[in-house]
Amino acid sequence: MSELLTWLSHALLLLGAGFYFAGTVGLLRFPDVYARLHALTKADNLGLGCIVLGLALQAEHLSLVLKLLLIWALVLLASTMLGYAIAGRADALGIKPAQQGSARS
Repeated sequence: MSELLTWLSHALLLLGAGFYFAGTVGLLRFPDVYARLHALTKADNLGLGCIVLGLALQAEHLSLVLKLLLIWALVLLASTMLGYAIAGRADALGIKPAQQGSARS
């Protein structure tokens, strides 16, 4: 593998880790379930995408790349469905989104 691909792969892996860290910070800092859910689903999907692309650049066979892309697609599908289910359940329980300027609980 060329030097450029190695550096690009490492950069994508670090960027993916950064997105995961940002999602974790969002989970801890945002005021309600809806904002936290948004932070987790967006950041985790972007983080996993960067990590999958970084690993795909290091893969020696096309079959490994296809498996990584399949995993990414399945996680995207699962996180979409789970995010929708969690938000729907929170709405059914009457949990309201935090209003602008409201105190954090």
